[in-house]
Amino acid sequence: MSKIRWGILSTGMIAGLFVEGLRDVADAEVAAVGSRTRESAEAFGERYGIPRRHGSYEALAADPDVDVIYIGTPHNLHAANTRTCLEAGKAVLCEKPFALNAEQARGMVALARKRGLFLMEAMWTRFRPHMVELRRLLAEGVIGEPRMLHTNFGFRIPFDPKHRLFDPALGGGALLDVGVYPISLAHMVFGTPEAVVSLAALGETGVDEQMSAVLRFSGGRLAVCSAATRTKLPLTATISGTEGQIELPPAPWSGDSQLLLRRPDGSEEPIAISHVGNGYNYQVEEVHACLRAGRGESAIMSLDESIAIMATLDAIRAPWGLRYPGE
Repeated sequence: MSKIRWGILSTGMIAGLFVEGLRDVADAEVAAVGSRTRESAEAFGERYGIPRRHGSYEALAADPDVDVIYIGTPHNLHAANTRTCLEAGKAVLCEKPFALNAEQARGMVALARKRGLFLMEAMWTRFRPHMVELRRLLAEGVIGEPRMLHTNFGFRIPFDPKHRLFDPALGGGALLDVGVYPISLAHMVFGTPEAVVSLAALGETGVDEQMSAVLRFSGGRLAVCSAATRTKLPLTATISGTEGQIELPPAPWSGDSQLLLRRPDGSEEPIAISHVGNGYNYQVEEVHACLRAGRGESAIMSLDESIAIMATLDAIRAPWGLRYPGE
């Protein structure tokens, strides 16, 4: 394939950012968009110069001129949308969180493997240059043995019961929308936790508006993770080891920045990190590399890890009694 042809399943804000990221990948072609209505698909296609516009998700999945489909719909639709695309023979990049729960995630993965098709969770931050550098530093033992992670992701928006973040039917709440970033980072650094404790403040609509969790991993390693949609948080992440610390940038999920390495003697070493594009392009490059190599999944964001992350999210919210409609 000289070009890998993308279909966009969604016309929301994140889908727009993803299309902008695709523009920075030389061998990517934005071929089609699909929405629940023809009007929405036409408007999105006109805005981003996408030639083919489909008035249903099923029509997009059936488009013979599409190689891989990006799914950017609300959380509650990820499993069903992924199944539609896989059953039509399309490779899939599904936006985070991978699903509503681990059971759905297992079904998605089982279908992809049965059909021999590529599937990956769109945890875009994991592929950005500062995360690549972070993994290198940890692998080289620059801070010795990593022992603790402190990380958070939170912002404040006005309460609106009609907004997707406050709607339990759409998988609203801080945990699935932004808490997945700290939890995914903890999995990347330490693996799968062996124990989880958590607390949350549930709002008027029943979803979590702020939450904190402590994850314990083998050997007594800990991760302290917080997320919020009604409280602005500093957006920091610090990994502490036996021989120093690595601090991610104040906004570790976006923007050109640097890592900060702290030595036991108190000295600090900034490590400059440069980025190209809006950041969504790096996960696209990983998808392309996998497709061209005939791989069914990414080693950096494996399907088993996506399932494990969903299981951790399930365990975190279990004590709150939070269940989403349809579970």
